[in-house]
Order: sequence, then C-alpha cells, then structure tokens
Amino acid sequence: MKNLLDRNLGTIAMPHHLPSTPMDVFSAKPETLETVRKAKVFGWWDFPLEDVGVDNPEMNANDSAYWHYASGNPITKTKQEVSEAVFQSGISAVGLPGDFETESSLTVGAAGDLIRADGLEYSKDILFEGIEDILFDTDVAFANYESVVAEDDVVKKSIVDGQSFIMCCSSTQYTALTEHRGRRFDVLNIANNHSLDLGVESLSTTQDLFLRDGIMDIGAPRSAQEYGKGKVFVRNGIKLGFVSATFSLNGKPLPTGQEFRVHTSKLMSRYVPPDLELLRAQIADCKIRGCDFIVASIHWGVEFEFFPRLRQIEAAHALVEEGVDLILGAHPHVIQPVEYYRTKRDPNRIAVIAYSLGTLTWGWYTAPHLILSLIMHLKLAKGHVGGEPRTYIESAKPNPVYRNISEEANGRFMRIQKLCDQDENGGAACAIVKMKQYATLVLGDGWAY
Repeated sequence: MKNLLDRNLGTIAMPHHLPSTPMDVFSAKPETLETVRKAKVFGWWDFPLEDVGVDNPEMNANDSAYWHYASGNPITKTKQEVSEAVFQSGISAVGLPGDFETESSLTVGAAGDLIRADGLEYSKDILFEGIEDILFDTDVAFANYESVVAEDDVVKKSIVDGQSFIMCCSSTQYTALTEHRGRRFDVLNIANNHSLDLGVESLSTTQDLFLRDGIMDIGAPRSAQEYGKGKVFVRNGIKLGFVSATFSLNGKPLPTGQEFRVHTSKLMSRYVPPDLELLRAQIADCKIRGCDFIVASIHWGVEFEFFPRLRQIEAAHALVEEGVDLILGAHPHVIQPVEYYRTKRDPNRIAVIAYSLGTLTWGWYTAPHLILSLIMHLKLAKGHVGGEPRTYIESAKPNPVYRNISEEANGRFMRIQKLCDQDENGGAACAIVKMKQYATLVLGDGWAY
C-alpha cells in the first residue's frame, strides 16, 4: 500500500500528482497572481484582510486575490480581542451542576463539510472506519452536506475536470458520503452557499434521497409555511431543535415564488451587521414547540482563516443568549476555535460554539490546513436542577481528524483518521507535525487527551 500523503510530502515525487490546494487547479488572472506574489513578499496578509467581501456579489479584485492567497497560505493570526473572547474559558468549564439530577442522556457526533472528491465512491464503508466511534456510534450523527446530488452525466458536465466551483455528486458518491456499514447520518444541514449550484431541482432531489434514507435535512424549507421554522429531532426522550442559515447562495437567485427554499441571511456582508432575525425566528419556533436543547448550524466565516471575525463572535453570543445551546459552524474549510461560553441567561449553562469544523471530505489531498477538520463529540443530559427542568452539555471534546489517501492493489481510497493516533515518523512527518500545530493553535494544548 502506498500512502499518498507520504509520497506527496516526503522526498520522493509522486508518479501522479494530486491537487494540494485550489491554487493547483483554479486559474487566476495575471493581475491576481501578481497581487498574491506581492502579498507573500511584503507580508500584506499575515493578519486577516480587514475589509473583505466573502459573498460573491460583494467581492472585488482584491478579495479574489486574498482568497487565492489564503487558499495556499492560510491566515493563522488574529486580533487580540478575538483571542481573548474565544479563549476566555477552557473545556474544563463544561459539566453538570453539582445538584443536577439526570433523567436521560444522549451523545452527538458532529462533523464539518461533506464534499465530493474524485473516486470517493470507491471508499464506501472505508471512509469513516477510523472515526466511526466518535461519529456513528452516537445517538445523533450530524454534518454539513455541501454537494447536491444529480445524475452522472450532469455531474460530469458540471465538474469540468475539477476546475468548477460547483459542488455536486453522483448517487454513488452520495451513498459513500452519508452511509457507513448500514448506518447513516441522522441530521444533515443543506443551507450553504452551494445549495443552488444545480438549481432548486437538484436540491429537491437531494432532499428526496434524505427522506428515503431516514435523514432529516435542515435549512431548506420545502414550503412557504416551513420558512423561519426550526426542525425537531427526538432521541432518548430529549427534544432537539435545529435552526440553520447560510450567509450566501453564491449570487444565485431563488426562483420567483420559491424564495423560501433556503434559509439565507446577510451574516457576513461587508456593508451591514450580521442579520440574525431569521435565526431568531427559528429559535422562537423551537421554544414554542418545547425543545429541550437548541442546535444552530451556521454557514459563515472567511475561507482559510483559522479564527472567526469579531462580528461572528458577537453574533454567536447573541444567539446563545437568545436560546441556542450549541453552534456548529462551517464554510472556512479550515478548523477554528471551539468556545465554551457561560451564558448570562443561565449561569449553570455552558454553550459550546464551534466556529468552524473544517471540511471532512474534499478534493484537496495533501495540504495540511485543508485535510484537517474537527469532529465534536458531546454528551447531553436532561434532568432537573433546583426542581427546574434543564438540558445541559455534560461533556464535549473536539477531535482533530484528517483525510488520507492510499493507493492499494484494487484502487485509491480515502480514509478519515484521528490525528491523535498518528506519530511524527515516516514520510508524512512534516504534514502530521503541521496539523498538530494547527490543532494546538485553535484548540490549545490539551486536545490530544
């Protein structure tokens, strides 16, 4: 067996090059490449670009150059006020009050983006085998599903040899992404900037497959009556409310009469503060329906930055005080800190805010910042404290994982592996070391324990 991560990052050249970062595939204008070159030389973007457009209709030439630069040179620094906010409390703050009386509990495994990759269909039942205990051996398995499903000929036409920004996959890749040895994800978010890549029809096709397979989708109402409403999932006597929104649809308009089809809000506009009204409406709906615990799946952030923006932190805190107990963020394609926030509405309650879980599967194979992601493993407890019904997070652990590609006698396979299980010897040592440095940067020193 040949480990392609070893071969790409070691001293021996690979016989077949695998794309490492978007810079390997996506062409850029000469002026964009010149800006990227100057940014490297002069250190323009060692810190995040202050005024940046991340929604396609708001992006300019400088934003495009920043995107290309950061895709290969991730932004690892941030302002002091951001660090002080997200690291104010550590994971040790999570736990149940001393007088809590537990009645029932459940476990949650939450992963980042599920995105197509060439040949992924051949990794069915192999892809998740190294992480099934923290993802599928749970009561609720969650992820962000970012590749709408279409017929094979449509997918081949849309991907254009890997040079398309469209995220779509075949039905066989869909199965590899959502199923593991007969078990499937329980809840998948589909409110993201690629929801309309192939139009409303493919979005509906994807939802039909979820319905067939017993997967609850969130973020894409199928009727006007569902718009602004949460989704409810009950397991072990605990009623979970799910709310969801995306910052963008990549400039694609919702069809007339179907403006309700994706929960979309201006969460990352360069012109206005984050608009939280749609999320607040869903939170209120979950409260009316008697949910014990509210989970927010939010598609936002700046791609390839290892820290959230201050406005995201402020928005996350506002949503938590509104009633959210767990935030699962996606979009940056790299991992970001997990904040343990003691709420003002209930001093006993610690909300967990994972600003970005990164991308679990994708078509970049060797760049340490892009193959690294997080799986949150949480335990919730429902019971009473002081005679009042409460549902709290009993434990939470972020697990850094990465995707590895290997060439074997019968093909090329992708596997997700735990970073803590990997030593720093062999051809892939530099990649393992770099990923561990990134994990320590955003999670602190105790992530491996």
